[in-house]
Amino acid sequence: MRFFKQVFVVLALLCATYAQAEIVAGKDYTVMNSPMPTSSGKKIEVLEFFFYGCPHCYHLHPYLSAWEKKMPKDVKLEYVPVIFNESWEPMAHTYYALDAMGQSQQLHNALFEAWNVQNIDLSDEARISEFVAKRGVDRSKFDADYNSFAVSSKIARSNQLVQSYGIRGTPSIAVDGKYIITGLQPGETIRVLDEVIALARKERSKH
Repeated sequence: MRFFKQVFVVLALLCATYAQAEIVAGKDYTVMNSPMPTSSGKKIEVLEFFFYGCPHCYHLHPYLSAWEKKMPKDVKLEYVPVIFNESWEPMAHTYYALDAMGQSQQLHNALFEAWNVQNIDLSDEARISEFVAKRGVDRSKFDADYNSFAVSSKIARSNQLVQSYGIRGTPSIAVDGKYIITGLQPGETIRVLDEVIALARKERSKH
């Protein structure tokens, strides 16, 4: 009898684990009616739509950063700064200017901390330029990139992606032009992301 009780407990734990791993369309993620084209080639595209001043993005950031370091080799992660109102635009310029300089990852944490912990005013180019310069960024080069045509073009693309994907809140994650994950707790977001990537991988294998 004792043996059967132990077997029952093990099976119950296995079932609970399986149930936890199940993800449901419409609850954990949504499927776009019209899939979007991707720019990741043979890799599965993951886009994170974010804003540095968004507390939910801030809380997801360490989870996503840890995931990025060990993400599957067939996945490409791209950050997409969102501009829901005019006051958000300087941060989009900042992200793409630093990205052009190869320093976006270097200051990613600092910018999240500045907004969400230190309450530093980064509402305009002058304050932002001073902030990044204090952290080792070439100020003149940053200012040039901040106002460059290349950065303006990337911002236009970002705005188009936000509109095309129907993004209404941050953070939102789009997977392979078809699946959207939003509104979950950080740990759940990563769990669902892994599962949705598996779905996208299976979908690609059919074609």
